[in-house]
Amino acid sequence: MESLIVELSKYVTVLLMAVYTYRNFRYFGADREKKAIILRRQRESIMMLHLLSFAVLFLNTGDEKLLSLWGAQAVFLWCAPALYGRCYPGRSGLLFDNMCLFLCVGFVILARLSPEKAAKQFAIVVCSAGAAWLIPSIIRRAWQLSRIPWVYGGAGLGLLTMVYVLGDKSYGAQLSLRVGQVSVQPSEFVKITFVFFIASMFYRSTGRRQIGLTSLGAALHVLILTISKDLGSALILFVTYVFMVFAATSEWKYLLVGVFGGWAASAAALKLFNHVRVRVMAWRNPWADIDNRGYQITQSLFAIGTGSWFGLGLCQGMPGKIPVVEKDFVLAAIAEEMGVLSVMCLLLVCLGCFVQFTAIACRMDALFYKLIALGLGCEYIVQVFLTAGGVTKFIPSTGVTLPLISYGGSSVLSTFIMFSIIQGLYILKGDDEEEEGYETEF
Repeated sequence: MESLIVELSKYVTVLLMAVYTYRNFRYFGADREKKAIILRRQRESIMMLHLLSFAVLFLNTGDEKLLSLWGAQAVFLWCAPALYGRCYPGRSGLLFDNMCLFLCVGFVILARLSPEKAAKQFAIVVCSAGAAWLIPSIIRRAWQLSRIPWVYGGAGLGLLTMVYVLGDKSYGAQLSLRVGQVSVQPSEFVKITFVFFIASMFYRSTGRRQIGLTSLGAALHVLILTISKDLGSALILFVTYVFMVFAATSEWKYLLVGVFGGWAASAAALKLFNHVRVRVMAWRNPWADIDNRGYQITQSLFAIGTGSWFGLGLCQGMPGKIPVVEKDFVLAAIAEEMGVLSVMCLLLVCLGCFVQFTAIACRMDALFYKLIALGLGCEYIVQVFLTAGGVTKFIPSTGVTLPLISYGGSSVLSTFIMFSIIQGLYILKGDDEEEEGYETEF
């Protein structure tokens, strides 16, 4: 009986993911009444997916701790959207639902890999949600945010310098600061201050002198990350800056210079850093050294291939064989046990979030807000691309996490802040349009 439930759950999981993804894109063309129905059905799909997954986990493990974990998470996933809607009636319900889907999948796969880490991640999620709760109100009311560019730049450079001087090494890179028993990865938060720095600088002016000063500040961010060997974060900031300067100036030459500069920087990193060469060699031919440098990527490819379209079912695979699977290779674990189709649905929903970010950027009148939405959206989608590309051997692994799904407190909190900022911009624009008598939903 248990084997039958596990077998059927594979197909139901994929069906729920596919239905959610379809409704996610159907939402954009619906009227106001249908949008409310779509949002309600999406939340029902999330709750069904969460319940089904934990039922399968419990049947396979018999761990009663999973029941209390499921109960607490279910209350959060059901109540959080309703409470958020009461506090912010003009929020984007679709964006919040997408966050809940990512959290749901992350809860499930972490409970499968390590119930202890799943419980810790849930506690971090609750605290992060509480900490980010006031951000939309701040965005709506604090008009002075555009006046302090060097505060953002100084804070970001200061944090990155502290990591370089005092940070702990992890897999060849200096990534985190340890305060007692708590480890924090400042680069996750610098991604936000970086966007605010660039946006506030270009809000003042887009003349050549201002572009030069902004480029210098951006280059210092990337340089410190590079010498700290945090090349994944450096790449995210570099790509984000190139697109932000292009959006601010509409001049193609900056985009072309950025492409050439990125190519030159990649070639230099390959020559300067041994761990970059190791990752590139592992990417080019992981089978040549399958027991050493190619082990992680080959195990990831084995997991994806074994899972195929519908997955093996929860607790039926061997995702633990992939090193650091709960962080930058979490997509491989999802593909093995929940199916490649589920991964494709997740990535499409990530793309849907990026579409919302850019749509909000297009709607904003002030260049400052426009660039913030565009910059955060660019950082988000580049990070998703780097994670998915590394797991599938499309690009060399960069060691970045999948937002809201991978294990990691700094990543979760920074992503909550990022999405809350976007919600604040969405509400701010909705308030303006409401005063003018326009529709607030798109």
